[in-house]
Amino acid sequence: MTNALWFFPLASFVLFLVVYLRDPRRTINGLLLNVFVCITGVSLIATAFLSGNAFLMVLAIIPMLLFIFMIAFGGYALAIVLLLNAKTLIQKEGRKFSNYLTLILGISIIAFLVISLVQPIRFLPEEFQILYSGIMLILFYFFLHLFSFLSAYFLYQFNRPRLNQDFIIVLGSGLIGDKVPPLLANRINKAIEFYHKQQAVTTPPTIIFSGGKGSDEQVSEAEAMQAYALDKGIPVQHTIQENRSVNTYENMMFSKNIMDSLKESYNSIFITNNFHLFRAGMYARAAGLASQGIGAKTALYYWPNAMIREYIAVVVMNKKRHGAVVGVILGFSLIIVALMYGVK
Repeated sequence: MTNALWFFPLASFVLFLVVYLRDPRRTINGLLLNVFVCITGVSLIATAFLSGNAFLMVLAIIPMLLFIFMIAFGGYALAIVLLLNAKTLIQKEGRKFSNYLTLILGISIIAFLVISLVQPIRFLPEEFQILYSGIMLILFYFFLHLFSFLSAYFLYQFNRPRLNQDFIIVLGSGLIGDKVPPLLANRINKAIEFYHKQQAVTTPPTIIFSGGKGSDEQVSEAEAMQAYALDKGIPVQHTIQENRSVNTYENMMFSKNIMDSLKESYNSIFITNNFHLFRAGMYARAAGLASQGIGAKTALYYWPNAMIREYIAVVVMNKKRHGAVVGVILGFSLIIVALMYGVK
């Protein structure tokens, strides 16, 4: 009996591994990983209780209690962490809307928890309760999607490309006048680090600096990044400017055009900050690039807000699919309400 239980964890792990190895830049990898972890956890707990061993049963109860505790109090803890992070971020990065995302999410979580406790919907007509249930189902759908995204996101951070690259694409992120800011400098420094590692064992790669000129910038991002790298000792013949792109997708597409024009077959990677790594990989896949990425370090306090931005952007990338799911759920809710009115 216990041996049969392990068929399901094994099958889920094989499925995850096959899909992940095919392309690690997909949100479904996170979903399959979460399924594997959940099935394995259930199998471990079931095995412990079926064994009749008191010690194993106690060990099985501990993660169950932790899970219950997390469900009961995790939302409150998360809200507090987000609010504290919002205070730090605004102090360090300034008062602009994009820096208020953790604050907004923290307040939203508190509001949701209060509504869940009070349950004001119970005082409304039954039709509104059905619509409320539909909205809760939509929130649950996005919760599952967010959890899958986060799992795939963190899994992708462990990507380690081989030292056999022909090209390194460095994604631009804005300048201060004609100067490279610290965030962008981290990306270039990461590319230089990889360049030297590969140079020590084989032919050094060519670095493509990708980024156009913004309306408030004196030069293109590509030109400023190249100048920064040259000052760090990178030979000019091992650098290329891609100075037309204005977003991540164009970074990938225009860089691909350059690489296609130079070599028929090649290996390439891209470099961005680690919070942006997974979404950049999705854009690389959309542009037809087999490139995988490596991330430059980002200050810890910056991560939560950046993660929220990344998730919103990923949802927007797949807005048709998510819109269809939301539409179906709301549609069924409205149909049920209409049928209830018909019966009355």
